[in-house]
Amino acid sequence: MSHGRTGARNVEIKARAPDLAGLEAHARRLATGGPFDLEQDDTFFQCSKGRLKLRELAPDRGELIFYERPDAEGPKLSRYTIAPTSAPAALRDALEQAWGIVGRVRKHRRVYLVGQTRVHLDRVAGLGDFVELEVVLEASDAARSGEDIARRLLQELGIGDDDLVAGAYLDLLPAGC
Repeated sequence: MSHGRTGARNVEIKARAPDLAGLEAHARRLATGGPFDLEQDDTFFQCSKGRLKLRELAPDRGELIFYERPDAEGPKLSRYTIAPTSAPAALRDALEQAWGIVGRVRKHRRVYLVGQTRVHLDRVAGLGDFVELEVVLEASDAARSGEDIARRLLQELGIGDDDLVAGAYLDLLPAGC
């Protein structure tokens, strides 16, 4: 059984991707690893601070993820804890009864690795195409260094400030989705 990650940090940035195929060509050219394809079904629960979501990756594989990050455009520090589960549907039911569901986000994600950055090319149901960068920070790394890496990679991928998105995919979905 794998163990979760507690107190991990990364710097994240999210943008709309009007030309996902073109963006993927840039990502592939820069990549040091990948691509890896994932189907993700994220259920968000009511939470007094930060966000709590259950990510179902397969019927017998999921992750309960708590995270805190500002809802702002541009690079932002995210602190998170991940707890793996082999029973995501049962866990979803229990959390729904205890806390209530806020919403659900389903997406196809293609992941490329560029150094210490995970480049997510996301096709989000009901929203369209996006790119999300996650610069993984070691305990000794300053958040500022992750922000610099994210900004540099945005330029290399040809992503402009006009495409940046604040908040989570959940915030972008129309009510009732």
